[in-house]
Amino acid sequence: MSRGKQLYEGKAKVIFEGEEPQTVIQYFKDDATAFNAQKKGTINGKGILNNLITGHIFTHLENLGIPTHFIEHINDREQLVRHVDIIPVEVIVRNIAAGSICKRLGLEEGQPLDDTLVEYCYKSDEHGDPVISGEHAVVLGWATEEELEIMHYMTLRINDFLSGLMVGMGIRLVDFKLEFGRFVDEDGEEYVILADEISPDTCRFWDLETGEKLDKDRFRRDLGGAEDAYQEIARRLGVLPENFNA
Repeated sequence: MSRGKQLYEGKAKVIFEGEEPQTVIQYFKDDATAFNAQKKGTINGKGILNNLITGHIFTHLENLGIPTHFIEHINDREQLVRHVDIIPVEVIVRNIAAGSICKRLGLEEGQPLDDTLVEYCYKSDEHGDPVISGEHAVVLGWATEEELEIMHYMTLRINDFLSGLMVGMGIRLVDFKLEFGRFVDEDGEEYVILADEISPDTCRFWDLETGEKLDKDRFRRDLGGAEDAYQEIARRLGVLPENFNA
């Protein structure tokens, strides 16, 4: 399958035109960024692993009735996905206090939350992806009330599934980020579907027994061992290629 012209390049992926209508090719890079790209680097093999991890998880979600943009893997770094108009509202799911919420609210990292917390952020690198309310999204035209309801419903289902999947592998799902897009089918009907990726780039994974961080925090905080952490998630999911060499 050949790529068309490049449509977009982000911090972790490049998007190309697909051969079929309403499709694009998503290429996963090894580039790593943190703190709104103020810190930049490389995690060797990350693109390959995030491609495999995302495809695996998205396939499970499709089987549960959650629509995603994923169609199929093309090769070790590329996947064919449905073309969507990304809704500029990121959904952050928090099961345990970690990351930016600790700084914002003075919480201790690792503090359990009484219930799952769902936050929205305006997807804008220029403005630092600020936390917003659903009202902001609707009034400013970034999403409709119906779209937010659909996103919230799917988000909670994804959290339930992913938390259970990770516990079964000895991992605590601390928090994660989701992106959704508008997909128009061949009949002209528009749907909200899950897009982007679910991987150690977008999730915080802690080992249940040791509390070891198995995600991009190893890069963010200069902890070392980022490559090993990504490989460990892929290994526990059963998608790490034999004799993997980044």
